[in-house]
This record gives sequence, structure tokens and C-alpha cells, in this order.
Amino acid sequence: MLRIACLCALVALALVPAAAARPDAVAPAAQLPPVTATTFLVSGRGWGHGVGMSQYGALALANDGAGYEEILTHYYTGVTLGAAPVARVRVLVVEAKPALTVSSTAAFRVRDAFGKTTQLPAGSVRLDRKLEVTVNGQPQALAGPLVFLPGAGAPLAVDGVAYRGQVSVAVTAGKLDAVNDVGLEQYLYGVVPREMPAAWATEALKAQAVAARSYALAHRVKGKPFDLYADVRSQVYGGIRGEHPRTTAAIDATAGQVMLFDGRIVNALFHSTSGGRTASAAEVFGGDVPYLVGVDDPGSALSPVHAWGPVPVTDVAVRKGLKLGAPVRGIALVRSPSGRVATATVTTTVGKRSVRGNDLRSALGLRSTWVTSLQALSLTRPGGPVVHGNAVLLTAEAKGAKDVVLAQRVGPAWQPVASRPAGAKLSAKVRLTAPATFRLTAGRLGGPTLRVPVAPRVSAKRDAAGVAGTVVPAQTAGAIRRERLEGEAWLPVPDAVAAGDEAGAYRIDVPLASGSYRVRVAPAAGYAQGLSAVLRVP
Repeated sequence: MLRIACLCALVALALVPAAAARPDAVAPAAQLPPVTATTFLVSGRGWGHGVGMSQYGALALANDGAGYEEILTHYYTGVTLGAAPVARVRVLVVEAKPALTVSSTAAFRVRDAFGKTTQLPAGSVRLDRKLEVTVNGQPQALAGPLVFLPGAGAPLAVDGVAYRGQVSVAVTAGKLDAVNDVGLEQYLYGVVPREMPAAWATEALKAQAVAARSYALAHRVKGKPFDLYADVRSQVYGGIRGEHPRTTAAIDATAGQVMLFDGRIVNALFHSTSGGRTASAAEVFGGDVPYLVGVDDPGSALSPVHAWGPVPVTDVAVRKGLKLGAPVRGIALVRSPSGRVATATVTTTVGKRSVRGNDLRSALGLRSTWVTSLQALSLTRPGGPVVHGNAVLLTAEAKGAKDVVLAQRVGPAWQPVASRPAGAKLSAKVRLTAPATFRLTAGRLGGPTLRVPVAPRVSAKRDAAGVAGTVVPAQTAGAIRRERLEGEAWLPVPDAVAAGDEAGAYRIDVPLASGSYRVRVAPAAGYAQGLSAVLRVP
């Protein structure tokens, strides 16, 4: 039996002539569109939206001896410190669950909607939408919302997470919500360590405490039975288990302090790393805010992502992230004055689409919109499989990249078949005897990969009994069927089926009436389907 050739095959760069047309073949069907894979290599600066306080910048200022007030007024132009107008907040800690558990290690109480309070023993209460609580050994449905009050010396826990303050449970659209009613300062105990490492300099932690307090009060939810979410829709709140002594001390040292501008609490946006300069709210969000303007931030260099990349992003990821209906071929950036991406034009196979910089950042999973470099590596092959022993023409384009190499996978290694020292177009013809995988790289950066399918070479010759021929490679000669052209469709001829022998030879002893015929070999052994030339019978 014939054996499959190794994937290295015979490589000939731009030297292999096109296969000669067979005199008995009908006009080919419409060519399948080429297949292209693209990888974008993105580099940039910073992490986050870039507006307001840069946390790494705040750390650098604190390390240099700046106090928290100096840090805050550097990032929030023209603000003053004042007193918070509220002392408690309501935080949605469980949302739309079919059931939840409230527990305590000490005896605690529950109050129903009519104000009746019931004593509960230490332990747990499992609730569903019926709001049944065991009272005197009997389950009793209470009128909601229910308010659970902690006992002496032990906090309440919801689904195992302990919280300071009290917890209310209500039914909304058949599901349970739990809200933690807690002091503003105690709420911050569970927030600040989630937003800034507790090991950082004390003055940076104080600045974060004031910023988080201001942000929380500026972002209270309207028209809901709670003020804040416990996730990134507000700030990440971890309850008691999220607390740390160092951040608790920083919160206590700034107790009740918020930032004000013209007497109103400021929208104290903050982010991890600016990349060297913060951005204005007008640039990023489209609305001017007088205290959120861009300022120099050299301390951002402390961050491990002050500069980042290159990060590979596939065209498939871009298409999925932006919900595009066609393959992506290129991205053109329009920058704002700070260098961040204001908008981007994404070119697909069917047209162009403009997106905002923030939407592009989200779709590509980038750390920020401050993109300093965007390279594109594209690899293209013809549509459809290559016939065994024929050559495939691979074309590549590298925009803005250097040391570009096109390589073929041979076993566990990659064998180069074409290269360019600087970004440009390149091509290679590679003769294939088995399915093969190719990739494009730029230096050490991996780019797109493409698999090229290979179909067996199928010969077919008419004789008095029917049709005979061979299939190469032999191991692909599985189900072999003769088909007849009926109008514009190829239909199988009844009983005209054969199987190849060990040498790939076959016979179909069904006489041919007048018409056009071909032999089809079903996919096998990793090969695509094979088709013979068309036989015309007068």
C-alpha cells in the first residue's frame, strides 16, 4: 500500500508551474474565496481608562513623601476636602438567586414587613421565594422584605460571606436579593483592599480611601432599594473577609472625608496605570469635567504595565468582540491629543465600520486605549483543498513588522519556507502530498496559522464495463462513488460504488449511459474529498 509523504513535502518558492488543464474536464465551478487569517500585534501604555487618579502614580508620590491631600489635588484639579453627607449605605450583595442562606454563630433576629421581630438561634436560615423561617420548630412564611439583625459579637453571613451591619432579603420577580445595610466606613473596609494592595504606602492608601468614599457617594443608584452594587458596577466589596488592618487604619485616618468641587461630591474616577499622563474626561467619555483633566504622571513608570505588549489578537477575536458579520482585514486608528485611540476604522471583507476607542479596547481585551503600535500579520491561501502532489500558493503581508518568516509545520518543528527582513508582502509555492499547517511570525512574535487541506488525486478511465482508476494516496481510497451531472447538480449513480485495494486501484462495473460523470472519493485519513476529472459519454 502507498504510504503518506511527510509534511515537509517538496518546497519550491515561486517555481512550480500551474497544473495543466485536462482536455476532458468541464469548465470548473466558481472558485471558492481565498481563506485569510490575520493576527494583530498590539503594544501600548497604561491600564484602565486613564481618567482621574493613577494608583501607581499615587504610590510613587507617596514614596516621594507626598501626603494624601497632595496626591488627591494632583489628580483631581481644584477639589477640596469636606464631610460626607451620609453615614450608611445599602449594598446589593446577592442578586436574583432562587435561594440563599443567612447565618450567624450567635443568636440573631429577623424582622418582617410589619415590624414584628422574631428571635432566631445560632445557625442558618435557608430562604427561597416563600420566605419561610422556622419559628418554634415550625416553618412560617413571613411578609417580606425581611431584615436580619446580628446578634452580640457575631456578624451575619450571606451564603457564607460575613458582613458588618444588617441584611435585608426581598423577593423580586420570583428571585431573592440580599442587601447589606452597613456604615459607610465599614463598607470601605471591604472595598479599599480590593482596589489597592494593602501593602502599599500609607498615604497612597489614604488617598484611595478618600477617592473610594467619594466615588461611592457620587455613584449611588437611583430608584432602587439599595445604593451600591458589590461588583465593578460600583466598587468591588468583599465584606469582612476582604478587610485588611493597614487599609482599615487608612480609612479610619480619613473618616468621613470626601472630595468636593463647587460644594458637590466629585466623581472620583481612578485607574491602575496612566502610562505617563492621565486623560481628561472630555477625551475619554466625551463630556468636560473641570476637575478631571489630564496631568503628567511620571510615577506611572512604577507599574509593570506602564508599557505593555506586543499582545497578539486574532481576527476571530476582533470579529467576535465587535460582533462583526465578516472576516476582519485591517484596523486603522485615529488618535486623540494624548495619543490614546479616539476611534478606529475596522475593515472587513464586506466594508468598513467605525468604533470608539473604548469599544475597541473592550473587544480586543486591551489594557488601555493608549495604543503605541499596531502591527498586522496576514496569511492567505486559495479556497478549497489542494490536489495531492500539486502546489499551493501562500501569500503573506506584514504591516509594520520585521523579521517575518513563513514556516510549515514538520512534526513538532517549524520549517521556514519564505522570509523577509522587513515588513512586506511575500509568497511561496509549496508542493503538498498531505494536509499541512503554516504560520507567519515576526521575530519572536507568533502570528496567524492556516491549515491547508489536501484532496487525493483521483484518476478515472472509461472502459466497456464501466469506470476504473486509482486513488493516491492509497489509504484514502475508502468509499468511492460514481456521480452523474443532472442539470447543475451532481447526483450519485445507484449501485455505482466501489472500494480501493491496497494499491489504491478501484473498479465500478456499471455501464455508462450518455451524459457527464465523475468519481468522488469520500474524506478519509485526514484528507478532503477527492474528485476525478469529468468523463463525457456521447
